[in-house]
Amino acid sequence: MNRRDVVKRVSTGLAALSTPHLVSARPVAAPRRRLLRIAHLTDVHMQPIIGAAKGFERCLHHLQDLPDRPDLILNGGDAIMEAHGRSQESVKRQWSLYNKVLTNENALPVLSCIGNHDIWCHQDRNGSFLSGRQWAMDELHLTQRYYSLDRNGWRIIVLDSVQPKADGSWYTAHLDEEQYTWLEAELKATPASTPVLIVSHVPILAACVFFDGKRFEGDHWNVPSRWMHSDTVRLTGLFNQYPNVKAALSGHIHLTDRVDYNGVSYYCNGAVSGAWWFGRYHHTSAGYALVDLYDDGSVENRYLSY
Repeated sequence: MNRRDVVKRVSTGLAALSTPHLVSARPVAAPRRRLLRIAHLTDVHMQPIIGAAKGFERCLHHLQDLPDRPDLILNGGDAIMEAHGRSQESVKRQWSLYNKVLTNENALPVLSCIGNHDIWCHQDRNGSFLSGRQWAMDELHLTQRYYSLDRNGWRIIVLDSVQPKADGSWYTAHLDEEQYTWLEAELKATPASTPVLIVSHVPILAACVFFDGKRFEGDHWNVPSRWMHSDTVRLTGLFNQYPNVKAALSGHIHLTDRVDYNGVSYYCNGAVSGAWWFGRYHHTSAGYALVDLYDDGSVENRYLSY
């Protein structure tokens, strides 16, 4: 091979590389962009004993000291230990302590959801139950027991899971008809391009409910309607009509799980109080979740022990 042959072959190769029909140009997808970071704190169960106030304070410091800290806090319900059947003085002390810690130790905006333990419910002499839901709403600075709001391109819908039973006794988990009708209209009115995050205290759908207590007897699994929404089929059917419903957050069980069903991710996010301030509850440490919402409708949910 002489110099002329080498030059000819190299020139032919370079020409082939520069021929337009041989170049495959692939579009580069733009990276997704995070629009909102939420700290989901649920089941604080504030009480004036066993270091609950110090624990809640530590949790608030932990999330605010993160290098990439949240934009807001979402209180998922059960802010106080127990209102049901307690004296009004006891409930006042619990709320006072919860709000004192939140006011003194937190600088982030807070959204709230009502939990079953937040609602003062007292049985009168005739056996009827008197509900103090408005009291809980006032302490949580809520004008509505269920509501929606838009934040950074996402619509957040906060539901009220906790309802009295048909006989008036306390309590079961589902949406009353008024609330369900509102939710239908809310989803219908939300633009298809706007992703939706659902928030409830009691899980709409969860796997961890099968591990909370003795749930299997004989040859049947048994999940009470206080553990998980009794209208799960109805709600998942509704969400199926709206592909922009992307995820649902809950607490209540003090355990963590993720269930992906029909295009929606359901996250049960443990408890700030763990086992009601006595360490871990089964496998779940005391903690909270960081929930990242992106412009492509995707969601990342990460549970942190503080």
